[in-house]
Amino acid sequence: MIDHRKLGRELELFDSDPLAGAGLPFWLPAGAAARHAVEEYLRELERRNDYQHVISPPMGRRSLFELSRHLEHFADDMFPPLAMSSDSSDSPDDQLFLRPSLCPHHALVYRARGRSHRELPLRIAEIGQMFRAERSGVLGGLSRVRVIALNDGHTFCVPDQVVGEVGRELLLIRQAHEALGVQVSGVRLSLRDGSGKFIDDDAMWARAEEVLRAALKTAGVEYEDAPGEAAFYGPKIDIQVRDDAGREQTLSTVQIDYDKPERFGLTYAAADGSHPVPVMIHRSLAGSMERLFAHLIEVHAGAFPAWYAPVQLMLLPVSAAQDAAVRDIRSAATDLRVEVSAEGSLGARIRQAALRKIPYVGIVGDREAAAGQIALRLRDGRELPGQPVSEALGLIRRMVNFRSHDLLG
Repeated sequence: MIDHRKLGRELELFDSDPLAGAGLPFWLPAGAAARHAVEEYLRELERRNDYQHVISPPMGRRSLFELSRHLEHFADDMFPPLAMSSDSSDSPDDQLFLRPSLCPHHALVYRARGRSHRELPLRIAEIGQMFRAERSGVLGGLSRVRVIALNDGHTFCVPDQVVGEVGRELLLIRQAHEALGVQVSGVRLSLRDGSGKFIDDDAMWARAEEVLRAALKTAGVEYEDAPGEAAFYGPKIDIQVRDDAGREQTLSTVQIDYDKPERFGLTYAAADGSHPVPVMIHRSLAGSMERLFAHLIEVHAGAFPAWYAPVQLMLLPVSAAQDAAVRDIRSAATDLRVEVSAEGSLGARIRQAALRKIPYVGIVGDREAAAGQIALRLRDGRELPGQPVSEALGLIRRMVNFRSHDLLG
């Protein structure tokens, strides 16, 4: 694999600037186009699987993160507080913190109104920002950043539903990985160790670990134990990937949380009239957009599948005489990401499209323009004879709509 930091900049997917700050990359138009396509896919996959999407603020008051125990167990990874105003008489709870995770806000979404057992499992999701005060020495490219756009989701369910819900999430993760081309290096069950950074509740930890082991066994997933790698509130399943240097990182995750629902006073009306506490499942199908794309750039060497390639079709008129025909083709392909390149020699433009890893190049000369055709040249060097514009666009649309990793099917 190639280092995503080098290739990502060569392909103008992302960049950084000292004026923005370390660990704060910005997405250039090509990278933003690819990211938007992936985000749309993930939201649609979640929607089809009964997730409801929410939008929550990227900060909260001190009391929110005291209640979630982030300030107790995670403060070293959080940025210092912000004052709500310049008034020196403000109380400590008037401080605002950039959130290090989305789960406290999603707990607030759940408790926005009373819930019935008939609503459960309740699945909510969001691609939202969170912030980590990473040390300068560990920052790099997209894989380790300070502002993170996380594909996050939380399921609130009754205890009897937990194993099935975890298994369901593992299947969705596998489906997303196959579509994106993620290469999993392993799965681990991240557990606590003897350090003091974890919530001290032996019964809770034992119950959560038993649930995750049962779900992994039912799903037929091989894994290894990883003591000391759990979240501070509970064990988790971590799906690992490797970078170009062979370093392993967590991409997707499923976590069990018995602590936050109780601390936030979350309940549901049971059939017998009681109001028990639900179980909270944290999960991310594809991790953060930053770490995901660091991996995808390296796995695909920048040649993304056509469905999330920044430019899906580059149109090349041989001369100015074909400009009108090319404009007509572009008008017929508004559902695709299309660019036109008309300056310079045809050979130079073809080479430039290859350097940009564009999956389809459409060449239009006098013969093609007169016949209403286009000659496709594929990213891998294959050339197709001239064919009607509708057929060529139909081919590209099929590969995009089926999220194929091939260019011809």
